[in-house]
Amino acid sequence: MVDQHDITKGLPFADNHFDGVYHSHVLEHLEPSDGEKLLDECYRVLRPGGVLRIVVPNLEQIATLYLNYHREAWAGDEGAAINYNWMKLELLDQLVRSDSGGAMGRYMAGDEIKNSGFVRSRVGDEFSRCQDMGQGGFIDKARELTIREKTSARLTTAKQGFTRWVIRKLMGKDALRSFDEGLFRNQGEIHRWMYDRYSLKELCIARGFTDFKVQSATDSSIADYESFELDSEDGNIRKPDSLFVECKKNSAASMMKAA
Repeated sequence: MVDQHDITKGLPFADNHFDGVYHSHVLEHLEPSDGEKLLDECYRVLRPGGVLRIVVPNLEQIATLYLNYHREAWAGDEGAAINYNWMKLELLDQLVRSDSGGAMGRYMAGDEIKNSGFVRSRVGDEFSRCQDMGQGGFIDKARELTIREKTSARLTTAKQGFTRWVIRKLMGKDALRSFDEGLFRNQGEIHRWMYDRYSLKELCIARGFTDFKVQSATDSSIADYESFELDSEDGNIRKPDSLFVECKKNSAASMMKAA
């Protein structure tokens, strides 16, 4: 069962409720202050000794590859220059894009990609999905909507259409572009921050977590984790560009607080 909830408003669960909490490619989409609140909530709902597993884009790895390929490209390596251009997109595009899919999506949907193997090794199945949809198709991603969702979408579209008309009439095309970009950037697709192992460790320890550890896509202190196929399936990593970390709720501190 899947329940929809605005995680910036807290988690709708009781204290000390779960043995494990998992979120993948979520934290980077939140403002840093909202990310801190989410980790506080994860701590609250975990039982003493419970495990928090976090998956985010690996800023350290992205930055390292960017610098390495930049150095080789500057030295005249044409192949490295192609990979450098991709790593620059990986580093920046989802922070600055103003339309769905952005430059990364358009690149992956292209007909002739000279470094397709490298890109696939970075983003996994996402590359195949963009290739299947083709140029432009990644923008109109097909999704099934419930009757309630369709009604809500129609009402939202009607309100936005009227608002856009008013803005264009009163303030002109530049203001309308700013309005459209603001709407897009608040839909949750962009990255509002990025993390590496050091910054995540500091963030988790500041919230009271202990036993911080960098893991692989398949290794975990959660029993039989690989069988859940959250980060990998049939040996294939879902998000190869990821940093996988785990930490635990401080059982000693929780017991002292309860006492």
